[in-house]
Order: sequence, then C-alpha cells, then structure tokens
Amino acid sequence: MKKVTLLLVVIITISNCNSVKDVNTSSISQAATLLSSLSSNSTVQQITSLFNLLDSNNDESISSNEAIGSVAENFDVLDIDSSSSLNLTELTGLLSLLK
Repeated sequence: MKKVTLLLVVIITISNCNSVKDVNTSSISQAATLLSSLSSNSTVQQITSLFNLLDSNNDESISSNEAIGSVAENFDVLDIDSSSSLNLTELTGLLSLLK
C-alpha cells in the first residue's frame, strides 16, 4: 500500500510540475538540429532562431535548464555578465567558439 501511495504522489507531482508541462519537445528537437548544423559560417540570424527555440518560457533569456548541447557545455563561458542566464548578445558569442 505504501508503494502505491508513493507512486501516486510521484505521478501527481510530475503532472503538476510546470517545467515538465512546458517542455516543448518539438522546439528542443528543432534547436538540437539547428545547433548541430552551426559552423564557423553560421549567421546571427541562425543564432537568433536558436535563441528563440531554447527560450522555452519566453523570458528573453536562456537559463542553464533551457540550454542544450554546446550551449550547455559552454554556458559559463558565454554568460559574460555572470547572471546565470544568456541573453541574445551572449549567445551570439557561440559563433566565436565555432571558429
């Protein structure tokens, strides 16, 4: 009985968790595809598209929880102002890392 109760609590907690509900797997997939195609010839427009895909809560910044791939791997390097989030200008710094 304790296991069943615990399982129900976990399921209810997960279903009520906004971060799980708000995850758009389509956007993550598109961002991963775009991220894998970036190269030293990439443009600011491509970085802007990536930014919009990663900014899942539309707060005009990318938190470490929203970052994936090389953005996540280089998050601290890109976070120039140490705000624990990336703005579009900071994300554009990814282009210099690709060279």
